[in-house]
Amino acid sequence: MAALPVFRWRLAPDGYATRRQLRARGLRPGGQEVAATLERPRRRRGPLVAYLYRVDLAKPVRPMTPGRWAALAKANAARRICPACRRDAGYVIPASLGACVPCAYPEPSDSPRSV
Repeated sequence: MAALPVFRWRLAPDGYATRRQLRARGLRPGGQEVAATLERPRRRRGPLVAYLYRVDLAKPVRPMTPGRWAALAKANAARRICPACRRDAGYVIPASLGACVPCAYPEPSDSPRSV
């Protein structure tokens, strides 16, 4: 297997793009292998690495079908349901809490309230 070409940050030639850059153009890698890497040096750590794909081999993004729209809506709705109280929180429940805010931080009911 041949080594991948490595380019410095902002010095990649035309014809290469990252996944995000392909997506911004309405393209996807389409099963092609990584064509090159892009390295951004950092001071006290290893370099940041981005994978580059060839634009001429990229394929158009597949359109969303009604079934995919329905699956996406169902997945987003599931992220809003609190697993503790089973209610729609009205927002996406943070993974750090694992429950809606009222369930994660319940009001103490048996302590006297300060006035």
